[in-house]
Amino acid sequence: MSNSRGKIVVFLVECTRLLVGATFLFSGFVKAIDPSGFAYKIEDYLIAFQLVELFPLALPVALLMVVAEFALGVTNPVEDCGCFGDAFIISNWQTFYKNLLLLLGTLFLMLNWRRMKPLFSRESVSLVAIFTLVFGFLFSFYNLFYYPIMDFRPYHVGANIPGQMQVDPEKGDLLETIFIYRKEGVEQEFTEENLPWEDSTWTYVDARMRVVQEGEKPAIEDFALAAISRDDSDGGWYVGGDVTDLILSEPSYQFLIIAYSLEGARERRLDRFIDARSYAEAHGYPFYLLTASTPQEVGNWERRHQTCFQFIQADERELKTMIRSQPGLMLLKGGVVINKWGYLGIPRFNEVNTSLDDSPLVSPPDRKRAEAGRLGITALLFVVPLLLLKGRERRLLKH
Repeated sequence: MSNSRGKIVVFLVECTRLLVGATFLFSGFVKAIDPSGFAYKIEDYLIAFQLVELFPLALPVALLMVVAEFALGVTNPVEDCGCFGDAFIISNWQTFYKNLLLLLGTLFLMLNWRRMKPLFSRESVSLVAIFTLVFGFLFSFYNLFYYPIMDFRPYHVGANIPGQMQVDPEKGDLLETIFIYRKEGVEQEFTEENLPWEDSTWTYVDARMRVVQEGEKPAIEDFALAAISRDDSDGGWYVGGDVTDLILSEPSYQFLIIAYSLEGARERRLDRFIDARSYAEAHGYPFYLLTASTPQEVGNWERRHQTCFQFIQADERELKTMIRSQPGLMLLKGGVVINKWGYLGIPRFNEVNTSLDDSPLVSPPDRKRAEAGRLGITALLFVVPLLLLKGRERRLLKH
């Protein structure tokens, strides 16, 4: 009887170990795909706690937490340190229950740690940890400076921006009109079903809409663009009219530099962006720089660099969602994202002599197939060295 009970406990230990480890591994992996997004979440918390002076630490802390969580998923389980980035959105209560289950699983493993059979020997585990840490940092840096191997956001390649700004009315919020009437100095709310039609002593005051049941929300809610231009009369820079429809309805190709903060944008490859603007001008393609910086900051930046870009102001959060790289480049046509490049992946447009219709830049591979391929390569780069290390360990044991 005790032997059977021991087997059951061992089975539960192994299942719990796999579940907790896989959760940390998946959580760390999806955050490593988008380390900037995780850093932005940390910044949101810093804003909530009025600690904005700690903003410079957000990205380094995010990278450390991502790699630590990824490594813990491979080695030993501990308390949860995050969720699943943009890949898998869960509510606050779902997060609470998830953390509770992970905590219970972790406590169960701590109480039964002697029953766990390590995958690697004591001699190899240090090599496994070092490899996992190095892999985690290199993988995070690649996604940070080039382009994430998977894009979970609504501005991915192939996304129709205007289409994602709308939602089927039948699937939207269920609204109800509330009518407010006054009688003898007392106000009361009525619906369309119980309006006091037959009682003329009630006086109409106001009407408002109330959400009865929340429905689907559009994937993109705050995409609004306003031109920033220089006034030649006084040399100042000002926010002009709305150009959202102009940008989204442009039938030809157009380039958008995304730099949510010009003061914080990397400038070492600015020449690549200037070459892209020259290429766009030569072929008649509109070219804009989208930023959340103030007109004064735009003016100061332009005086320093003399880029002759056309500037557009947009919401900072939305720009961070469009592309994580600071700055990055996006190619649109008819409101559809044709291609996008991170800071280190900007093509050399001074070497492109053909129009975009004849260029591979507008014909990226099928998104899902390309992401599956990159995911497979990443898995091989991570798993194969571990398998080789395990094989080496077995050969040493035989001798």
